[in-house]
Amino acid sequence: MLIKTISLLLSLCLSSAVAATEWHVSLWGKRRAFTEHVEKLAQLVAAKTDGGFTLNLSYGGLSNNRENLDGLAIGAFEMAQFCAGYHPDKNPTLTVLELPFLGVGTLEQEIAVSQKVYRHPAVERDLARWNASLLMPSPLPQYNIAGVGPTPHSLADFKGMRIRATGGIGEALSIIGAVPTSMSATEVRQAMDSGVITAASFAPHAHMSFGTIEAASWWTTNLNPGTVNCPVAVSIDALNDLKPEYREALLGSVDEALAYYLDYYNQQTMAAWGPKLQQRQIDQVTFSPTELQAFRDQAAGPVRDAWIREMNDKGIPAQELYDLVIKTLTPE
Repeated sequence: MLIKTISLLLSLCLSSAVAATEWHVSLWGKRRAFTEHVEKLAQLVAAKTDGGFTLNLSYGGLSNNRENLDGLAIGAFEMAQFCAGYHPDKNPTLTVLELPFLGVGTLEQEIAVSQKVYRHPAVERDLARWNASLLMPSPLPQYNIAGVGPTPHSLADFKGMRIRATGGIGEALSIIGAVPTSMSATEVRQAMDSGVITAASFAPHAHMSFGTIEAASWWTTNLNPGTVNCPVAVSIDALNDLKPEYREALLGSVDEALAYYLDYYNQQTMAAWGPKLQQRQIDQVTFSPTELQAFRDQAAGPVRDAWIREMNDKGIPAQELYDLVIKTLTPE
């Protein structure tokens, strides 16, 4: 009887082990506001499946952040976060969300417009080339610039300044004479310390997480040229292979994970940002409405038009994607 009982327990344990599913998730840097929705998603999925389905989050241990789409394509891991501006050639359709001065005012708007674009057939085809399906955005506020050296008091002062900036933000800054330099977030502090760049364009959480605020002497409060789009994507093959209840646990947890992210960013990150600027006596630069409008007039239309021409040449429905963004952001 004892032998039969032990045998049954072993059988149950083996059956449970076989049924368990673990996904590996490729992130980078360290845990921060930018990754809190992924952390929350992992908690929710594990709880809903009683530990049968788990997300193993890795901060830099699985892939370089510019190669996360490649990792999904070859099946090196099942989920990853990436930023469209790191490799626009790999995800050209997503770069519509990085055009300057789109008019996104809140994180909630950023979520809404991202989710609309992610479900567009052209975007789904684009990402399917990498065996990737977009799960959820990582909504970020408008970027602003922190830098070292003399404080810029007008847009003319940015002429010749080397600034870490990607995507449409970089293109907009180049129009006012800056020299945009593309590099991943983890490289920025060293580049600033060594003089490779003078300033960096980031959202507040990244200025804190990657140390630029510790080096900076000035910060622009209202330049607001745009933001970057950094989705969380899953392997199409891995998603298709999930047991139905695990798939439901994953997809059904996205809204709650994003709600947690919004609360975290607004209540913790932004609450810490102002005091850190004051504590470090960082010069806060606010541009006049007239100067900001001149910047928009110079950058928004030309960058948009150039993007539409470039995407059309690639066979991408550029005007349709751009119109979708504007329609989503425009109240009925």
